[in-house]
Amino acid sequence: MRNIVILISGGGSNMAAIVRAAEREQWARHFDARVAAVISNKADAGGLALAQAQGIATAVVAHQDYPSREAFDATLADAIDAHAPALVVLAGFMRILTPGFVARYEGRLLNIHPSLLPAFPGLHTHRRAIEAGCKVAGLTVHQVTVDLDHGPILAQAVVPILSDDTPETLAARVLAQEHRVYPQAIASWLSETN
Repeated sequence: MRNIVILISGGGSNMAAIVRAAEREQWARHFDARVAAVISNKADAGGLALAQAQGIATAVVAHQDYPSREAFDATLADAIDAHAPALVVLAGFMRILTPGFVARYEGRLLNIHPSLLPAFPGLHTHRRAIEAGCKVAGLTVHQVTVDLDHGPILAQAVVPILSDDTPETLAARVLAQEHRVYPQAIASWLSETN
């Protein structure tokens, strides 16, 4: 069985969408894959309870307990490796990872970003897109590289920006598409690497 480890920092809505898709689409049967663990850098992340309710192993590696990014990433990697991952999925994991960590999982580390990369990497993507006068926004699923919010693009989805949009209303519409596109992109990755 190929194990998927999902990293979260908050409510875990993308993680939950992935778990639902894995069950609904029978990833275990079709791709010999399963969501094996959910790991958070925050003990109060709501997604942990969602994962536990599904019988998925969970762990917390609290970033503030470590003196450096490298020390945190080393402990995080140990927690991930305990599940022998075929794929590591960042789903709202709000930490910048060190080059050593990224290299360790090269080619099997995915992220979702709430913009049409390469436009608007980093934070506050929805506000920046509205302020720039963009007519569309969206999301990008990509492989993680050492360059923040870059790397080979696996999937994108476009969401129109409405004249009365706020960053919050746009974010809600983009998130709805994330819940659809991220599981599809993971399923495609699993199919192509099977």
